[in-house]
Parts: sequence; C-alpha cells; structure tokens
Amino acid sequence: MNALRESAERPSKKGTVIQLAGELNNTRVAALVENGFEQSELLEPKKALEAAGARVDVVSPCQGKVKGWQHTDWGQEVTVDVGLDSASPDNYDALLLPGGVMNPDKLRANPKAVQFVRAFVSSGRPIAAICHGPWTLIEAGGVKGRTLTSWPSLQTDLKNAGAKWVDQEVATDNGLVTSRKPDDIPAFNKKMIEEFAEGRHDRNKSDRLAGTTK
Repeated sequence: MNALRESAERPSKKGTVIQLAGELNNTRVAALVENGFEQSELLEPKKALEAAGARVDVVSPCQGKVKGWQHTDWGQEVTVDVGLDSASPDNYDALLLPGGVMNPDKLRANPKAVQFVRAFVSSGRPIAAICHGPWTLIEAGGVKGRTLTSWPSLQTDLKNAGAKWVDQEVATDNGLVTSRKPDDIPAFNKKMIEEFAEGRHDRNKSDRLAGTTK
C-alpha cells in the first residue's frame, strides 16, 4: 500500500495554512459506490482529490459502469475502476463514501461492501462521507462515539447507533469527515483533503474520548 505522504503546507503571511497542490501525491483513495450515487457527491470530491495529487479508484459491486443520480433523475454513468469482488482495502489510504439514497441503501445490505468499509474503520484510515453516505458506516460499526453530520433524515439512525449528530456543513472527528448535502461540498472537500493528508488516526483515541462522556 502506498503510504500517505506528509501534508505539503506552508503558512501565509497572516499565519493561516494554505493547501498546496500535490499534497496527496502517492495517496490512493477508494470511492465506494453503487447505482444511484448522487452524481455531484462523487465527481466533485473526486476532482478535488485528483487536483491535490491523489489517485481515486471508483470501486463498485457493479460491473463496467455505475450510474449516478442527479437531483431527481438518473445522471451519467461512471467507469468502475475496480470491482468490489477484487478490491482490497489494503491497497488504499483513504475512503470516500458519496451519498444518494439508493447508493448507500444498497451498499449497507451488501456484506462485502460493509466488510470493505469496516477495514478502514478498524485501521484508523481516514473516511469522508456525505449526505446518506454514513448509512454504510453504521453497518460497518464506524459511528459509535463519533461526532458527525449527514442528511437530516439519518440523524435518528445515527443517534441510535451511538453517534453524536450535529447540524453543520462539515464535521470532523479524528479522521472522519462528514457533510450534509451537495451545497456543503466546498467545505467537505477542504476538510477531506486535510484529513486524508494527515493519514491514519488513532481509533482508540476516539473510543477513549467516547468513554469519558458516558
């Protein structure tokens, strides 16, 4: 597996951090999707990651092509780079979970997809999920004790799974980045790149923090 390189950042004159192109060089990202993924929630983050130097593979149970959803109708087809049956989580540094209602609803019912996601959760590799994407994280045991956001209709499911749900454009918790909807994509992309550049996070840290709040 290609290791995440250290983030290429430099301070501005005012001391703020400016993201540099190429900070995700040598980083491989898996974008796990099924038919019905929200088109903008795959294509726009994918474009941002690639602009930062990452290689993004579309991983899917579908063969050849996977079809997106755009607002209220079917969208464009996207080439599947790696079939889920042959995909190994060990080949990737980070995971992207786009939303759309049909997409995560199918993935969370697919044992191989859940196992794939669980490998990132258990290893502390960064994960970015938007809109309905956290549905699959629930099945993979990735939300208990974590602070995250999502499409509002998921908040009860997430709370019941032990998550702290917040209503904000982006939430970050120890390598887990979440957002609510397509309008949040600019903020989502920024935080996603930051967390992916940091690499693996200590999952036990989140568990310990969750334990102190019980």
